Amino acid sequence: MEIRKEDILPFLKVVIAEDLGDGDHTSLATIDPEQREKAQLIVKQEGIIAGIDVARMVFELLDSTVTFTPLMQDGRQVKFGEIAFIVEGRTQTMLQAERIVLNIMQRMSGIATQTNTYVKKLEGTKTKVLDTRKTTPCMRLLDKYAVKIGGGENHRIGLYDMILIKDNHIDFAGGIEKALEKTYQYLKEKNKNLKVEIEARSLSDVQRILNFGRVDRIMLDNFTPALTKQAVELIAGKAEIESSGNITIENIRDYAECGVDYISVGALTHQIKSLDLSLKAIK
Repeated sequence: MEIRKEDILPFLKVVIAEDLGDGDHTSLATIDPEQREKAQLIVKQEGIIAGIDVARMVFELLDSTVTFTPLMQDGRQVKFGEIAFIVEGRTQTMLQAERIVLNIMQRMSGIATQTNTYVKKLEGTKTKVLDTRKTTPCMRLLDKYAVKIGGGENHRIGLYDMILIKDNHIDFAGGIEKALEKTYQYLKEKNKNLKVEIEARSLSDVQRILNFGRVDRIMLDNFTPALTKQAVELIAGKAEIESSGNITIENIRDYAECGVDYISVGALTHQIKSLDLSLKAIK
């Protein structure tokens, strides 16, 4: 996915309003409105930088007269002491934007860094690492954009762009076959062209899904590597294969070597450590 200004503009406006309220009274009280300064974003920890373009948007929303100079691009491996960008403008703008920019970039960079760690574990295999919907509310586009920056791939963005029949859908619908029958009937009635993925909880489930046919992808939920290998032998060439559940940095390679196409990892976005960054005045 690519991040477009029009897609995240409403989010950024809400973020600014949340922090600014009726005014940054500390800066308004202590800083001359015409005072101008330069500031730089300093990297304080090794990792993958992400969110530079979003930072530019924040500064420009607060003050269209700022000059924003990126010194690197999203996705670069960075180390302590490097400068990601320089911004020049009203001092009040610098102070108003500081925490918003840091909150966004530190989280995005943490996600990109964590994703890249998982991606490197899969080098030499055909398997791609996927994110999930386990994202921070209202920050999903940025979370998933950061996954792409880190070298991962995006699963569905929300509930609207793919059919994913999980265990509860299957149980509430009355079984695998009924869930699939209802799904394809719904897609036909609504004239929708969406990919269909369904979860399997056992090799028996895999066989029932294959007997029904037509699905685009089968998700192997909480399978062991040994069971995954057996499932891959059954499915190969008939549908895409995704492993999910209890996947860690320690065992992800074991699943990839079974021959699955994708591995989804919720930890890419919901168990991350933000990258240490700092916005400081240039004196």
